[in-house]
Amino acid sequence: MRLVKEIPHPRYKIQIHQYNGKYIVKIELGQFEQSYKISETDVSGSQEVENMITNDLLHNAITRFVEMRQDWENGFKKKNEK
Repeated sequence: MRLVKEIPHPRYKIQIHQYNGKYIVKIELGQFEQSYKISETDVSGSQEVENMITNDLLHNAITRFVEMRQDWENGFKKKNEK
C-alpha cells in the first residue's frame, strides 16, 4: 500500500493510500479507524478523492467513532463472561 497524501486535520489523522487498483481513505481517531475504498477508475485522480473528504463526511465520522467506542466498551465488558 502506497501513501499518496496525508491531509492535516486538528482532530483526525487522514491519509489517502493507493493499493490494488483502489484509493483508500483512512480516517483515524485514537485507537479507531474508518476506511473508504474507491476504484481508481471511478475518479480522475487523488485530488478528486481528496475533494470527497468533506466537512459533512468528517462530522459524520465522529458519530461513528463514538458508536465504535461504545461497541468496543460493551464487548470489552463481556470478554470474561464465557
